[in-house]
Amino acid sequence: MVDFRFGPVELYLVSLDGDRPAPAVIAALTDLVAAGTVNLLDFVVVSKAEDGTVTAIEIEEHADEYGVADLEFAALGVTGQEDIDEFAELIEPGTSAAVVALELAWAARLSSAVQASGAEVLSVERIPAPVVNALVDALDNEGE
Repeated sequence: MVDFRFGPVELYLVSLDGDRPAPAVIAALTDLVAAGTVNLLDFVVVSKAEDGTVTAIEIEEHADEYGVADLEFAALGVTGQEDIDEFAELIEPGTSAAVVALELAWAARLSSAVQASGAEVLSVERIPAPVVNALVDALDNEGE
């Protein structure tokens, strides 16, 4: 079997209520990392001023201030300036968002097996949780 160093990585852009992630979000992320479900590769807070000026803060450099001192980062720097610039276009002036790079640790073994078998993943599509939940609720209520 082919052993990949990392499994698939997803980049998330998450709007923030204020200029930092909520403690409950940090706690959930800490739990997922501790359980081995994901590996945190990078976490950048991007703020856009009213005049459009963008600033980016790598929170591991300010771990105590952002409440992430207990989080372990597996591959800092994965989120490049190009990623930040692209995501910054989606952030409203006067607001902040977090760019989070997560390795799907659970998928690393599957990815290795697929590669070793000579197969390849042709497409992956993520359906956001709110969409899935709305669909399932609609299906559940269809027969009523």
